[in-house]
Amino acid sequence: MSKFNFPSIKETNDLSNLRKEVRNFITKSLNHKDFEPSADAWVFSASPEFSKKLGSMGWLGMSFPKKYGGNERTALERYVVTEELLASGAPVAAHWIADRQSGSQILRYGNEEQKKSIIPKITAGECFFAIGMSEPDSGSDLASVKTKATKIENGWKLEGRKIWSTGAHIANYMIVLVRTSPASENNRHEGLSQFLVDLSLPNVSVKGIPDMTGQRHFNETLFDNVILSEDALLGVEGKGWSQVVGELALERSGPERFLSHFTLFESFINEFKNILIKSGSKLIGKLIAELQTLRRMSFSIASMLQNGESPETQAAFVKELGNKFEKTMVETLREFSNIIPLYEWPSQLQNLFEDATLRIPSNSLRGGTTEIMKGIIARQLGLR
Repeated sequence: MSKFNFPSIKETNDLSNLRKEVRNFITKSLNHKDFEPSADAWVFSASPEFSKKLGSMGWLGMSFPKKYGGNERTALERYVVTEELLASGAPVAAHWIADRQSGSQILRYGNEEQKKSIIPKITAGECFFAIGMSEPDSGSDLASVKTKATKIENGWKLEGRKIWSTGAHIANYMIVLVRTSPASENNRHEGLSQFLVDLSLPNVSVKGIPDMTGQRHFNETLFDNVILSEDALLGVEGKGWSQVVGELALERSGPERFLSHFTLFESFINEFKNILIKSGSKLIGKLIAELQTLRRMSFSIASMLQNGESPETQAAFVKELGNKFEKTMVETLREFSNIIPLYEWPSQLQNLFEDATLRIPSNSLRGGTTEIMKGIIARQLGLR
């Protein structure tokens, strides 16, 4: 059975001081009305201007090498910054994917020209990415992707489509998982590769998919015989599966998996704390205990990543529990409407609650469905 644990990591004085610095920045931004807190802000609330401000503070690409515009700070320092931004409901969606995973993929697998031309723009909050993994007929089964890249003279020809490519309508690039050769009978993961695709290239089209709120943050991205240069290949041809698995660990383990609606939770408690003390303290206390546990687990994963480990199983575990927590939290607040009618809630709190209610169903899809997460956990623990 695979080793599976979450080492306990304590927050140092330096991390606590950084947390205070970020909180002061957020307070000033709110006072200046630079943004209005929103639910699920890392997916649905994009502000290129705010991203640039974070870049000027040195809070994007924090762990990236200084030679590429980064600050060579630790994964735990980055964790503190992202956690505070998520908790405040700040508009971080524009840069989120580039900062969380795409930049790291380029640093690990990209050539020198890709690193020099793209990484500094990410750290400045001027270059945004979308994820090119899921497809209409594949979903979370990435090994079944049908988008393909065919070798041609001096390059590649890309054909296919990707779905749920959040933010592609404002993104500059997408790291696309494709098939470059057929899979073998015994190994479906063979023949997959990753490509760094400029979304401004001819024959690339992005079509918005409206959600239940009518907003178009999810997209379908079409590649109709897109011609790529030879160096668009990211990493090694045929090694795309091992590369994407490492990327998924970055995608699934962060605090966004349980803090998407924290601003709703915090606002509700602050607004009705006198009532909750008399009725409902046990329910709220249970949620706070679960949240604290998830924070410790996620913080531990950040430490593992900092140490060069690949905690894919732990990441899947945090994502699964985080999705469940967020759903339970919204449902619990809905139960409180029996004693605190919604019409008595402040308008901003009502808006946060309505947005969270509409968006909760998508939480268990992005980054891998609940069934896929459970399958990963079971397989890695030797249970199947």
